[in-house]
Amino acid sequence: MARSVRSLVSSVVLAAIPTVGFGQQLLAPMAQPAHIAGTVTDTNGDLIPGATVHVNAASQNSRSAVANDSAFFQIDNLTPGTKYQVTVSAEGFADWKSSEVLLQPGQFDVLNDIQLKMVGEGASVVVSASQEDIAVAQVKMEEHQRVLGFIPNFYVSYDKDAAPLSAKLKFELALKVSVDPVTFAGTTFLAAMNQAAHYPDYVEGMKGYGQRFGAVYTNDLTDIMIGGAILPSILHQDPRFFYQGTGTRKSRLLHALSNPLICRGDNGRWEPNYSSLGGYLASGAIANAYYPPANRGPGLVGRTFGIDFSANIANGVLQEFVLRKLTPSEKGAN
Repeated sequence: MARSVRSLVSSVVLAAIPTVGFGQQLLAPMAQPAHIAGTVTDTNGDLIPGATVHVNAASQNSRSAVANDSAFFQIDNLTPGTKYQVTVSAEGFADWKSSEVLLQPGQFDVLNDIQLKMVGEGASVVVSASQEDIAVAQVKMEEHQRVLGFIPNFYVSYDKDAAPLSAKLKFELALKVSVDPVTFAGTTFLAAMNQAAHYPDYVEGMKGYGQRFGAVYTNDLTDIMIGGAILPSILHQDPRFFYQGTGTRKSRLLHALSNPLICRGDNGRWEPNYSSLGGYLASGAIANAYYPPANRGPGLVGRTFGIDFSANIANGVLQEFVLRKLTPSEKGAN
């Protein structure tokens, strides 16, 4: 099954319980916090760990960070619409102060024009961030996204200019979703539904329930790992849903409905979503190895494909029109 809330969406689809009341504006949209990051180097490209960065605003206390051993720093949870001034200092260098910076909601600002002059010399420090550093920071923020504060919603990006994920990040994100407690809770629920429907044709009782639980979880795991990590790494495709948020309702609906068919490549271009489609087919094909003989065959592949495809469509519509309102940012994260 697809990623993040997709597994729970498929459970709702199978249960035929239209209880997603879309909030009825129960929770007001929350402005996404802004972020600043960078990597400190000298003019020769050598890293300068330990540099201190202060972010100041007239109405708030100063926020600060120290560049780590890789000379990378990041300051999160900045209030959008507030004017900030950034000060960077390092031993042996004169302090550098920026002009006022006005951050937009959800903006991930990379400081790449900072130049610190060495005391008594004309050298300088350049602050920049690699695509890998930006992607790592963005995934870290996405892993705090939970619908209603507890349902994982990691596989959606609200940043239209998000950096592409490395293969390592794709596997880490897939693994995090696979072992999340809510994933096991959804599996428990769906296995109980299958137990009541006597599908697949395992024995009854607790043994049969355990077999159905294992089948449901393995279906999800193969889809997540193949469609969300293995194929995206091989085909250089991004497994995340990219929230549009602007334009007409028709254009947003078409964007959501096309989610199973079109994805963003690591090169930033839109292309056929071979990764997700391949994940659906592979999950159904592998299920033939552990489903009862009576349930195996092309029909099992088709049924698994249809459920996953439908759940991905439903997930796209919910992501575009509902779930952002129900996904508050992690409070207190640094």
